[in-house]
Amino acid sequence: MKVGNRLLGAILLAAAFAPANAALPQDKSIIVQSTTSTANSGLYDYLLPMFTEKTGITVHVVAVGTGQAIKNAQNCDADILLVHAKPAEEKFVAEGFGVKRSDLMYNDFIIVGLPADPAGVAGTKDVTAALKQIAEAKAPFASRGDDSGTHKKEQALWKAAGVDPNPGSGQWYSETGSGMGATLNTGVGMGAYVLTDRATWISYKNKGDFTIAVEGDKALFNQYGAIVVNKEKCPSVKADLGQQFVDWLLSAEGQTAIGSFKIEGQQLFFPNAPPQT
Repeated sequence: MKVGNRLLGAILLAAAFAPANAALPQDKSIIVQSTTSTANSGLYDYLLPMFTEKTGITVHVVAVGTGQAIKNAQNCDADILLVHAKPAEEKFVAEGFGVKRSDLMYNDFIIVGLPADPAGVAGTKDVTAALKQIAEAKAPFASRGDDSGTHKKEQALWKAAGVDPNPGSGQWYSETGSGMGATLNTGVGMGAYVLTDRATWISYKNKGDFTIAVEGDKALFNQYGAIVVNKEKCPSVKADLGQQFVDWLLSAEGQTAIGSFKIEGQQLFFPNAPPQT
């Protein structure tokens, strides 16, 4: 559904009952195309009421994989893009679809698996060495396989490890084509290693006896960015309202709110927006 059509029904209905010379009120709502981790973790449920109370702007979140979120924004079905694949985000801006990209917050990726640890990777902080061992052992590995930010990171890590897992597809390497929660469900069900963002793992309820096997490598850093969609590409974009949301997220108030979001005492996202002038 294009942004230009999304409110058509409401506008026509309002127009039918409005006086001929009455101006229609501006719809104070925006659409955020978002990665799933920020939604599934509960972050938006925590942040958005604060922003709406402060500004009166309602935020509607469409949570999909980063690749799909970018495509949706390119199709003008977004006012804001909030995802975690920096090279793809920078390309989005360079091609004129975004006004400016800003670092917003970060956490990290981890590899989780069974305590039995068939590839013998538990406790290592070298993610490329761990992936080599998983491939050599042909230990089950469940991949999102959906062009999400997590999937893009996984592909980059396999490449850095000098491993092509695709020949193992359908054998030890399984591509779910699903979101993070569904992929974790698959991984737990089949006893497979899974690369996941830490926020989703902390908030995930169906862990079974899975534990964190690999963590702490600098290569597992996970940066999130926020971008206002360019009105020159998408005339229907509510640039002013969208900019208010991004400005709030980047402000001291928004950054403090992001940092204060915790589950069972664990902080899920770490604000790192550049200082605002």
